[in-house]
Amino acid sequence: MPALPRDQPLTVYPAIDLKGGACVRLRQGEMDQATVYATDPGAQAEAWQDAGATWLHVVDLDGAFAGRSRNGDAVATILGVAKVPVQLGGGIRDMVGIEAWLAAGIRRVILGSIAARDPELVRAACRRFPGRIAVGIDARDGMVATEGWAATSTITTIELALRFEDAGAAAVIFTDIGRDGMLSGLNLDQTAALARAVTTPVIASGGVGSVADLRALRAVASETPGIEGVIIGRALYDGRLTLAEAQAAIG
Repeated sequence: MPALPRDQPLTVYPAIDLKGGACVRLRQGEMDQATVYATDPGAQAEAWQDAGATWLHVVDLDGAFAGRSRNGDAVATILGVAKVPVQLGGGIRDMVGIEAWLAAGIRRVILGSIAARDPELVRAACRRFPGRIAVGIDARDGMVATEGWAATSTITTIELALRFEDAGAAAVIFTDIGRDGMLSGLNLDQTAALARAVTTPVIASGGVGSVADLRALRAVASETPGIEGVIIGRALYDGRLTLAEAQAAIG
């Protein structure tokens, strides 16, 4: 997929992170630092849709740590009410799981830990399901983290992304773990560096805390074709900004 033009509106992806069937937010990827924001994932999905969401970003946190889907019922509940496309990551580590979730109604499967361990699976999935596979790259201090962020590899963010440059992935989702849930602002330098290094569209994640953070992203995106959107979690749940404000800031 070619890089997006500079005037392309960015997409806001409200996050629904699932732990024990509830919607939570973590701090820096620590499972024992989870704050529960909603106990009904379906109702939360409807709330984001009613607020104007054009996509939903769903992560099975338990699945990311376990290496297999663990919040299937919660995801099914979300799909039951979703009127907008849903992308899903967390614990999807084989073609059977990819096929099952796409057949269930997921628009885009996010492959994270397995991308570092088995890049050929990612390539095969991209060939089999064009436009429906995203590569999730979570990084700590610039190095790729895997297994639900519990392990850090020796691969840099850009090195991993370049492995899939010709695979046909729909997007690369880049999360700075150190900023995730901290409301301290996106890692704009690394996001821009990644977007300059690859032609695959890049979705930024980790650290949005205010409208100012999104305006800063919009400014960077205007000079860096290829940044496609941003995932926002805690700032929306805490009411630090509304979805409409976020969309206006980066539209």
